[in-house]
Amino acid sequence: MKSRVRRVSFQRTINACFAGYVVQAVVNNFVPLLFVMFQDSYQIPLSKITLLITVNFVFQLVIDILSAGFIDKIGYKTSVIIAHFCAAAGLISLTVLPEIFGDPFVGILVSVMIYAVGGGLLEVLLSPIVEACPTANKEKAMSLLHSFYCWGHMGVVLLSTVFFSVFGISNWKVLALIWALIPVINGIVFFTAPIYSLQEEGEKGLSLKELLSKGVFWVMILLMVCSGASEQAVSQWASTFAEQGLGVSKTIGDLAGPMAFAFMMGLSRLFYGKYGDRIDLDKFMSGSTVLCLVSYLCISFAPFPVLSLAGCAVCGFSVGILWPGSFSKAAAAIKGGGTAMFAFLALAGDLGCSSGPTLAGFVSSHMGDNLKAGILAAIIFPVLMLAGIFLSRKMKQ
Repeated sequence: MKSRVRRVSFQRTINACFAGYVVQAVVNNFVPLLFVMFQDSYQIPLSKITLLITVNFVFQLVIDILSAGFIDKIGYKTSVIIAHFCAAAGLISLTVLPEIFGDPFVGILVSVMIYAVGGGLLEVLLSPIVEACPTANKEKAMSLLHSFYCWGHMGVVLLSTVFFSVFGISNWKVLALIWALIPVINGIVFFTAPIYSLQEEGEKGLSLKELLSKGVFWVMILLMVCSGASEQAVSQWASTFAEQGLGVSKTIGDLAGPMAFAFMMGLSRLFYGKYGDRIDLDKFMSGSTVLCLVSYLCISFAPFPVLSLAGCAVCGFSVGILWPGSFSKAAAAIKGGGTAMFAFLALAGDLGCSSGPTLAGFVSSHMGDNLKAGILAAIIFPVLMLAGIFLSRKMKQ
């Protein structure tokens, strides 16, 4: 009876973490749907609109760096509740601050900064909270956890598109308040959910110096950088491939490109989340990385644009396990890594998410806006990923 009660207890924690990734999907993907509206309604130039993306990313990186120093001091429960509060506050302030400030852009920018704090904290907190839960197969739980970001991303795009079609984009503030309800409700759930410790009773975690001195830690950092880069180098350009390849509008292009990518990535994580206890993680990650290489080559050399678009979807499936799998490998290989380890892993992943599309875009622009050439250049990341998996297996042996 006690074990059953305990399972119900930690299952509530895991479910709250699942919803936490939906919250992160909301704060990362809702505002970009409003960029054109911001340009038209507030006369904000594209250069400033781009700054919103940069500020969101930079603030999340800063939180990744700082969190290792304060999360353990104030506790995981307090930190994750603060994360949800910031996410909700940022979305709510979007409906108020643009009208309060003389320059609407300043109001939007402040709102982005507020919810970026929540997004950065969630990135660092959710994985170790699930890792600490007394689950039978942590790799399965981690894969399933990260699939919820994919489903959240799809839900934000689909439901927002439906809302705008029915009620008009002029009512976007109402939708922002509706989305804000998710972090409010989930924050309340976390208030009542038990949070477990990463260390056993009496066990001492690694110091920062001890963590940084471990060679396997730097291999895991390499895996996280390559995971983020391999994913985003294609994801960021999927819409363009859809528009160019199928000759459709941007709305349809977003559905056929990024939505297909997100669906396939979520499907991969859901698959391992269900059958992971029967599959060797290293073999699944290695096979997925090889499939990723094949998808990159298909995107770059396929004679027909539609085949390149199919390559984007296949890439989504191939990269699905890489990020959560790297988290699981690090947790298994480095005992006592604690909050600092997960913070640095999140930082490395976010750096990869930036460097992948940046390299692809840089090469593309220098090759006459040839996106295929840019994607081909970014193939270095799955190549390094495969080398990192091989190296981690050697270290394990």
